[in-house]
Amino acid sequence: MNRTGMRSPITTHVLDTSTGRPAAGVPIRLERLVGGSWEVLSDGVTNEDGRVSDLVSHEIEQGIYRLTFDLAAYFGEQEHFYPVVRIEFRVGQDGRHYHVPLLLSPFGYSTYRGS
Repeated sequence: MNRTGMRSPITTHVLDTSTGRPAAGVPIRLERLVGGSWEVLSDGVTNEDGRVSDLVSHEIEQGIYRLTFDLAAYFGEQEHFYPVVRIEFRVGQDGRHYHVPLLLSPFGYSTYRGS
């Protein structure tokens, strides 16, 4: 639940597969594609459980959204290959919750539509 008592319609969970633990402290940005350009909706940072659950405090519209994960900030001086991961996804008119997990390591990542 977010500050308004509503569950954010878009959430994420970041797990570091190289450590087997949640990835705390990952800066994240949520954007929506509007008229051919990206509009910033919110910024967040993963908590100790690797989650950001308050990215949006209102209902969302149908469209294309993007989550950007700042892995350079997360990995710091540790050797890593991907400084940023951007995940673009489509939100339909179904009014459903969209959970977009990210599994990462210094040299790879994967994502999927969660529940």
